[in-house]
Amino acid sequence: MYLGLGSNLGDRRCLIGRAVSLIAERVGEVIRQSSLIETEPWGYQSEHRFLNGVILVETKLTPHQLLAATQQIERDLGKQQRHATKRSRTANQEMPLPTYNDRPIDIDILLYDQLTIDEPDLKIPHPLMHERDFVMIPLQEISK
Repeated sequence: MYLGLGSNLGDRRCLIGRAVSLIAERVGEVIRQSSLIETEPWGYQSEHRFLNGVILVETKLTPHQLLAATQQIERDLGKQQRHATKRSRTANQEMPLPTYNDRPIDIDILLYDQLTIDEPDLKIPHPLMHERDFVMIPLQEISK
């Protein structure tokens, strides 16, 4: 399973390293880790640039257990809130759109085996990953 990691507050490299260590302790063996790349914030304006990377992890956790574990790691490393949502009207229906904030750590489930999950709190594969070079470049680096 692949996880995306990002940080744009505090000691970004240290926070990502700590997140990888906690994932290894609580989730499963980290098989591969990409290089970290520095990027502009995506989806909002901020003076704080991100460090982003991707890891491949072998886990026995279910996707929902994985979500709970990664969210707890985010909280343990100082993330204050989940992404808020705002509503947008498209094609005569309302859709929630995320609003983004600066954060010390963000952990996204990108892919989990061949699973497809489309639930309000969990979407696998990550629905926006193909729009984000900061995900696709590190993912391609370690998926070869």
